[in-house]
Amino acid sequence: MNIAFIPIDNRPVCYTLPEQICALNDDINLLMPDRELLGDLSKCADVEGIFDWLESLKDIDAVVMCLDTIAYGGLIPSRRSNDKFEEVKARVERLRKIIKDKKIYAFSSIMRISNNNINEEEKEYWNKWGKKIFNYSYCMDKFGTMCKKEVPDEILDDYLATRKRNFEINKLYLSWGDFFETLVFSKDDCAEFGFNVQEAKALEKLGGFVKTGADEIPLALLARAIEKPLKIAPIFLAPQYKDLISNYEDVSIEKSVLGQLELAGCQVCEPDEADILLYVNNFEEHQGEIVMKVDTKPFDGVWQKPEKPYMIADVRFANGADNLFVEKLFKEGFDENFYGYSAWNTSANTLGSLICGAKCRKEYNEAFKKLQVIRFLDDWAYQANVRQQLEKPDLELLKEKMKPFEEKVFKMFGVSYNVNYKFPWNRLFEVEVELS
Repeated sequence: MNIAFIPIDNRPVCYTLPEQICALNDDINLLMPDRELLGDLSKCADVEGIFDWLESLKDIDAVVMCLDTIAYGGLIPSRRSNDKFEEVKARVERLRKIIKDKKIYAFSSIMRISNNNINEEEKEYWNKWGKKIFNYSYCMDKFGTMCKKEVPDEILDDYLATRKRNFEINKLYLSWGDFFETLVFSKDDCAEFGFNVQEAKALEKLGGFVKTGADEIPLALLARAIEKPLKIAPIFLAPQYKDLISNYEDVSIEKSVLGQLELAGCQVCEPDEADILLYVNNFEEHQGEIVMKVDTKPFDGVWQKPEKPYMIADVRFANGADNLFVEKLFKEGFDENFYGYSAWNTSANTLGSLICGAKCRKEYNEAFKKLQVIRFLDDWAYQANVRQQLEKPDLELLKEKMKPFEEKVFKMFGVSYNVNYKFPWNRLFEVEVELS
């Protein structure tokens, strides 16, 4: 199966993770534009280069893509770009002509509203007005009026114009009728109220499919494009708390799990009917987040290695693993029934990537072990441990601190690699793990 895949940007979880997952299945030929053509934290994608790449492809069975990459140059540029509606419309209409007659699995973001004064991924004025814009949005949705006038007119006008442009582009996609095999509108970093919530409801009334999440959605759509029937039974390790809501999301962890399975084209079933069991290490009372110094009760139950195929979504903490839970996993070990582990960023990120890997996996082989080594080194070793010991991107210190974790993970899977690390966006939020 030949699948053309246009990522959100050039981050490892967006670019190299799909490659690593598809390497598990020799029936899948994943085709992606050169990484240099994609955007990063400060650079937009080379849209003309991506168009040239698309036009050069032959015999494509499906296209999985982030529409924001073409419309704005990426997910982050979708919030920063000052392009007019007509400019964006011209690009997406050209895309429509190039990929017509293909099976298209695509997503477009509903512009997020971050409740902070950090402008790293937003327009420059967010460092002063971000929280106040969030409050304005929240009050306007919840009460129909602003709480009080806090944001200057010129800032608010610019912000609202950007929102309106993106919303109109999303409505344009819906006007294309049955052009898409699947079209998802993603809600990223959600609150209970806000303009993004209003827009999501409006898109749903027009027939749109709205999903909480962002970075994992291309992987969920990749899983959906692989038309392999799979019955999965979710098992919550803290079942009495499955109605709690994860950080950065607006639905319960149970609904998040069921939504990700649905989007990936899987059938939810009871454990005795399942092809694969999905164990969810969910949180009690609230989700923790180590990097933000938000603690929560770790998993303190008994873990026994299942006797049938299983995978593990570790969402007790956002942005990293539950250390005590990983300790229990390593004590039991893994075998051919193991279909994957993930504890990447948000609950939706973890679930979407994990399910895609399980759908692609054929054997408990070298490619699968390599993927799991990367996930444990990233999600557990780095995010839940070493990241807290770094004040800034420092590759030498990172390599030193990661060594003991490498030894544990290599021993667990009976492998040995030379490991190279990178900070691709020159920040601590993400690390790239290369094995050779």
